[in-house]
Amino acid sequence: MTINPYTAVGLIPEITEIQQRDDIAINLGHLRALTRTAVSLGGLDHPVRLVVLPEGALQGFTDEIHDLEHATYARTCAITLPGAETEELGRWAREFNVHIMAQAKALHPAFPDRYFNVGFVINPDGEIVLRHYKLAPLPPMEHSLSPHDVLDQWTRLYGRGPEVFWPVADTAIGRLGVMMANEASYPENARGLALGGCEIAYRTSYPLPGVASDAFDIQNRARALDNTMYVLAPNPASYTGADGQRVDFFGGHSSITDHTGRTVGHLDHGGVATFVTATIDLPALRRQRTTAAWTNWTKDLRTELFATLYEQPIYPANLYADRPPYDHAEYREHVTEPQIDLMRARDIWR
Repeated sequence: MTINPYTAVGLIPEITEIQQRDDIAINLGHLRALTRTAVSLGGLDHPVRLVVLPEGALQGFTDEIHDLEHATYARTCAITLPGAETEELGRWAREFNVHIMAQAKALHPAFPDRYFNVGFVINPDGEIVLRHYKLAPLPPMEHSLSPHDVLDQWTRLYGRGPEVFWPVADTAIGRLGVMMANEASYPENARGLALGGCEIAYRTSYPLPGVASDAFDIQNRARALDNTMYVLAPNPASYTGADGQRVDFFGGHSSITDHTGRTVGHLDHGGVATFVTATIDLPALRRQRTTAAWTNWTKDLRTELFATLYEQPIYPANLYADRPPYDHAEYREHVTEPQIDLMRARDIWR
């Protein structure tokens, strides 16, 4: 089936930090109004068929900023999927006839008093058609569990195939996948999606100083180019904390990158609610993948060679199998410093 070009909209919302689940309603009200405007204006050339909400849009980053005890956040702020919040997003998907890609800190029934960072896709029928559990939370700050932190139990539940860790949803607007925020700092996460057929990847949000140093932009373009796929990277606008102070610690530079690594939609400024748009041309991407001799790189992977790089483990698996995640100071003492020592001991770093 041919998919005609369409518009993707990346929302750039102002976020209010939540203190309890009910506070999410504040952010939902703002997001609803922004979505209505973005779909109307963004659809002037091609119909809007995809709306992207950046990481943090529903709940903010209360757990990271305030170094909250993990179980406390799980009990007071994490949501269920599906639940009231995704039901509301599903109503928007039906109303505007769009797919919605979003994120939330969410509970899992197999892990009491724990929460994961979950990227998800809702189709125009209001159904959740993809859930991706963030594999690489921002290490010094983020308290979310990764499947790798409970790897043995996770694989008992779901198996060990790549589709368990890098799921891709085959939808009416293309194949969608998630490599949110810090995940795209590691090329392997983009490659995991690409080998599952992903054509459009969700990569958002990314804070300062990584935005000011151009790391955000470099990574977005590289992941798109290396894997012949679109990368959607809207960054939030201002952030209002529990003290009422309104700041911008993201720094703008929202973008949409096409399958050749070109920025096709961008908005440099941050701090105020708006949106970024671009045309998604899936036929062009699919031609590139199936007719190019060189720049459809994935077909030439020498996997037997690359596999040798990963025979020795580096980051410890099952780190939180028997305990909650460390706070910021504990993490540096028990994980960051030992990992640096490990790289020195192996004579990789000096």
